[in-house]
Amino acid sequence: MIDPDGGFEPPVNPIPPAIILLTLAIVLVEGALSLAEAGVVGGPRGLGWRLAALQDYGFSPAVLDWMITRSDYTLDLLRRFVTYPFVHGSFTQALFAGALLLALGKFVGDVFRTPATLVLFFGSTIGGALVFGLIASGTSPLFSAFTPIYGLIGAYTYVVWLSLGQSGQNQLKAFQLIGFLLGIQLVFGLIFGAGQMWIAELSGFVIGFGLSVLLAPGGWSALLAKLRQR
Repeated sequence: MIDPDGGFEPPVNPIPPAIILLTLAIVLVEGALSLAEAGVVGGPRGLGWRLAALQDYGFSPAVLDWMITRSDYTLDLLRRFVTYPFVHGSFTQALFAGALLLALGKFVGDVFRTPATLVLFFGSTIGGALVFGLIASGTSPLFSAFTPIYGLIGAYTYVVWLSLGQSGQNQLKAFQLIGFLLGIQLVFGLIFGAGQMWIAELSGFVIGFGLSVLLAPGGWSALLAKLRQR
C-alpha cells in the first residue's frame, strides 16, 4: 500500500520487534534443550539439560520462602522472577506458547507502544510469580511463558472492553476469551490432574488488565471518560 507521501505502507502492521525478540529467546532456549534431548548436542549430559534449566531458572514457592526467611536477595534467586517464562517442559508447550505470544503480542503491539508492551509482559511475569509464591503450596514449579501471555490476554481484554463500551455493546463479552481458556484448563485439570500454575496465569491476567488502565493510549483519563458516559 502506498501512502499519500509516496512511501510504502504495509497492509498489515508488523509484529513489534520486542515481541519477536522475546519469542526468539523462547525458540533458542527450546531449540538447545530439544537438541540435547535428541542427543545432537551435549552428549549424555544433554539429556538432563531441561531438568537442570527448570531447577536453575524456574520459580517455586520455596524460592520466595527462602528469600524472605533468609533475607537472601542474590541475583541467582531474583533472576528467576524473569527467567522462568523462557523455559518450558516440552517442545510442544514451547511451540504453543511461542505461537500465542506472537499472536497476542501482535494485537497488543498495535495498540500499546513498545515500552508499554514490555511493561505488560514483565509486569505480569514478576507479579504472577510473586502471587504464585505466596499462594501455591510446596515446591510446585512455575515455568513457561503462559503467565505473561495471560498478562497480554488481560491487555487484550481491556482494549476489547473499552471498544465494546464505546459501541454500546455488552462489555462482559470482552471476558469470553479468558472464560474459555479457564474452562479448558478446568477440563484438562479434571482429566490429567490440576497443577498450581493456574494461580500465576490468572494473576498475570489480572495484572495485565490492571496495568492496561495506565499504559493504554489515553491511560486513566480514557477510562474515566468512558465511565462518565454511563
